[in-house]
Amino acid sequence: MKVTVLGASGRAGSEITRELARRGHQVTGVARNPARIPAGDGISAVRGDATDAVALPALLKGADAVVSAIMFTDTDPDTLIAAVKAADVPRYLVVGGAGSLDAAPGLKVIDTPDFPDIYRAEAAAGGRFLDHLRQEVDLDWTFLSPSAVFDGDERTGQFRLGGDSLLSTADGRSAISFPDYAIAMADEIEGPRHSRQRFTVGY
Repeated sequence: MKVTVLGASGRAGSEITRELARRGHQVTGVARNPARIPAGDGISAVRGDATDAVALPALLKGADAVVSAIMFTDTDPDTLIAAVKAADVPRYLVVGGAGSLDAAPGLKVIDTPDFPDIYRAEAAAGGRFLDHLRQEVDLDWTFLSPSAVFDGDERTGQFRLGGDSLLSTADGRSAISFPDYAIAMADEIEGPRHSRQRFTVGY
C-alpha cells in the first residue's frame, strides 16, 4: 500500500513509518523538518505543513491511507479532514490520546482528579478532534487512542485492544510502548476492523 504519515518525525509518527516500511509498504513521511524522518527502504521524506490548507491535498493525493500523528494543539481538524477528502484518500487514521477514553462510566480520563495539568490542553484538543470525526458521514476514519502512559521503545507485539474505555492491567497499570502502538496501527491499516470508530491499545 501507499501510506502517507503526517508528523513522521515525531515519536509515534516515526515508529509508524518504520513499522509500515518493515512490512513492505511505500511510506511517504511528511514533516516540517524532513531530515528528522526515519530513513530506510520504502520511505520517502517530504517537507510539508499540515496546517497549509492549500498545499496539503496535493501531498496526500494518491495515498491508500493517511495517518495523522501530529499534536492536536498544532492542528485544525477541519483543515486535515478537508484535505483528506479533497485528495480522495480512501482511509484516514489518527494517532489519538488517552484523555477522551472512559476511566469509569460517565467519567473521562481527562476529568479524573489526578490528570496532569501539563497534558490537559492537548487532551482536550484531542477530544474535540474525535468529536469532529464522529460527525463525518462520508469519511472512512479511525482514531486509535493509546493507554494512559504512552512511552518506551520495547517492541513486544503482545497487547490488548479495547473500545472507548481505558485499558489497565490487574495492578492498575495502563501503558503501551511506541513500537507496539505502531504495530496496532499498521494492523488496522492492513486489516480494517474499526471503520468510523475509536479504539484503544494497551497491555
